[in-house]
Amino acid sequence: MVWTPLHAKIHRTIRSRHLFERNHRLLIAVSGGQDSLCLIKLLLDLQSKWGWYLGIAHCDHRWRSDSEANAHHVENLAKTWDISFYLETAIAPVNSEAAARDWRYQALSAIAKANNYQYIVTGHTASDRAETLLYNLIRGTGADGLQALTWQRPLTTGIMLVRPLLEITRTQTEQFCQELKLPIWEDSTNQDLQYARNRIRQELIPYLRENFNPQVESALAQTAELLQAEVEYLEKAAQQLRDGALGIGHGALGMGHEEDSFTPVLPLRLNRRVLQKAPLALQRRVMRQVLQQILTDAPSFEHIEKLTALIIAPNRSQTDPFPGGAIAQVEGDWICLK
Repeated sequence: MVWTPLHAKIHRTIRSRHLFERNHRLLIAVSGGQDSLCLIKLLLDLQSKWGWYLGIAHCDHRWRSDSEANAHHVENLAKTWDISFYLETAIAPVNSEAAARDWRYQALSAIAKANNYQYIVTGHTASDRAETLLYNLIRGTGADGLQALTWQRPLTTGIMLVRPLLEITRTQTEQFCQELKLPIWEDSTNQDLQYARNRIRQELIPYLRENFNPQVESALAQTAELLQAEVEYLEKAAQQLRDGALGIGHGALGMGHEEDSFTPVLPLRLNRRVLQKAPLALQRRVMRQVLQQILTDAPSFEHIEKLTALIIAPNRSQTDPFPGGAIAQVEGDWICLK
């Protein structure tokens, strides 16, 4: 086995960030592209140090004419490495990037649950993190969207999604695969410029790299990393403020790590006097948290702003109906949602 600087880096990252423990069962999502091949090879080489049980999962979206051959290619790699292999094939071709991602995570979760894997591991890189930040910034999003690709997050009960390569760029994974002669399967859809993410990858990032910052991917990935910690802090603070405004829990801004168990039932009342003492950033987050639980779709900036405006609005002010029909109204010291 060749021990490269990338091996050392990932070994340190896993240990310092507590991404996995020893002897756990890891299900690796492998598309056959350079990032996922780099990931599986690194974890295979580190396996003896950590005692993991590794499995490979491949999701065939049936988007491309060569998708079946792609799946066989990954299966053959799993056989070569003597690793358990799991394949999930879409019944009908999935028609959008978002739908494909949702289907893929559902499929991976089902495989992990059925085969007792505690972790699903993906090959997202610093380059993906940079692209996600730009993509969400262009669409219009707050800090939450800009830090969307995190190191780990719960996917379903008992299963954690982990991304160990978030400090590695796509250039580095390509170089690793070339040095170790790993058989990359080129995905033709990555060149298709009808997808916004591909335009960011093929056109915008190279332009920014050439004209503004040669290390733009790493710089944007670092920004996402900083935002992640800040978003986590603000969400906790907003939960505490919201509970205080609802009159539940302690309502103080102590930064505990307890899970948020807020399950609103309409009608509900928020105390304006409690909210008026808080900074606008926390007021907005409280309103977003409340709306996230009430609306079927994610609340828009306009939804959050019109509810936040009621914190200092005159008595009897009210909003027009939110999607689904709920209305918010000022009643003295209270904002009443019904």
